[in-house]
Amino acid sequence: MADGGPAAPGPAHPGRHGARETVALLCDAFDELPSPPAPPEPPDGPLGWEGYDAARARAAARTGEEESVVCGTGVVEGTRAVLIAFEFGFLGGSLGRRTGDRLEAAFAHARAHRLPVVPLVATGGSRMQEGMLALTQLQRVARQSALTRAAGLPQIAVLRDPATGGGWATLGAGADVVLALPGAQVGFAGSRVRPPGADPAAYTAEGQVAAGSADAVVPPGELRAVLGRWLRLLTSPSADPAPVPEPLGARDLPADGAEAVRRARAPGRPRAGAYLDAYFTHRVALSGDRCGGTDPGGVLCGFGEHAGRTVAYAAQTGTATRPAGYRTAARLVRLADRLGIPVLTLVDTPGAANDAEAERQGVGPAVAEMFGAMTSLRVPATTLVIGEGGSGGALALAAPGRTWVAPDGYFSVIAPEQAAAILKRPQAEADRTAGQLRLRPQDLAELGLIRTDDQMFP
Repeated sequence: MADGGPAAPGPAHPGRHGARETVALLCDAFDELPSPPAPPEPPDGPLGWEGYDAARARAAARTGEEESVVCGTGVVEGTRAVLIAFEFGFLGGSLGRRTGDRLEAAFAHARAHRLPVVPLVATGGSRMQEGMLALTQLQRVARQSALTRAAGLPQIAVLRDPATGGGWATLGAGADVVLALPGAQVGFAGSRVRPPGADPAAYTAEGQVAAGSADAVVPPGELRAVLGRWLRLLTSPSADPAPVPEPLGARDLPADGAEAVRRARAPGRPRAGAYLDAYFTHRVALSGDRCGGTDPGGVLCGFGEHAGRTVAYAAQTGTATRPAGYRTAARLVRLADRLGIPVLTLVDTPGAANDAEAERQGVGPAVAEMFGAMTSLRVPATTLVIGEGGSGGALALAAPGRTWVAPDGYFSVIAPEQAAAILKRPQAEADRTAGQLRLRPQDLAELGLIRTDDQMFP
């Protein structure tokens, strides 16, 4: 039994393959790592739990495995990785001391050979028959994950069915990228210990993506290709900065401040999606702030391939950016920094969301987190303002010393209408105020605030 206690999954779910069958779906060759020697223990385990030895023997006979995880190295679409595959048929994929031994050895092998780690999670949690000795394996796993993170190696989890309890809260939710199979049961609480009347949708892969705790639901037939793409992108560091994207809209500079604002707000102006499609040959999306929120309409985040190398991107879409958008972008930037991948940000927002709900969600701390992430980067960052650059909500995504502005963009301390209101001017004075703010690309260049060494300033 495990701490979440989920019911045994039925045969129809695509995430309910066994450990080796799952590995075979993802890679052609798999070299299993040797299992650490098992220390002697008393009959029925450390707690003397009656029937524990018999239960393990039945699980081994049924699955052909000696423990609940199978660990080894395999090549996924051209990238070698350490795979940790849970066998749910072995006592619900639960974690015991011997499981912890295997997991520790697998992470150590990954660090020694500079390989990414891919946990294929299907577990109900910690093993009841080993009590607190089983629960403390979560600390071992968390430490190994942290050491691997500090070593600059990516971890990409795949959530099978079920992914609950401590296994989800360490190997799953603790990964850099979390992919999930459709309809998989995912949650800290297993089905037998949830509050009566709990919404079952909250405990699904789709629910976790909507809540910002997982990045994507991937159909089984696409998992190999998607995982391979993530592995290739996250294992390709580069010391060179991302090139500035070419402007897709206007090429001539605006005549005055009012025109600059009108251009930036024009409905037909190219937006983030068009810039990303033109810049990358392919890309994968990072989603969710891991704090219960997403902002897919405000900021697009992920990794893509440009001119044969990986670039991380965070792109505002022209709307007010919500707290979850800043936190997701900060998560993206910190991950890119740790993996040695250059960053591209596209600035396009009237500013940070300022409604009451945004305040309740901590918009101030979220903007502060984004400022901190951008200003502490060790990898090079490149910023292009492609539309509105509204106040601190835009500046938070801007790379200090490496920011450009497209001819149909502007950057301002505040929107002209708001500046006029603060100065107690009538709104008819907004155009004149725009000129006084000196927000045009050429004004910003004269002030020494942006770069001009590119095709945008012929």
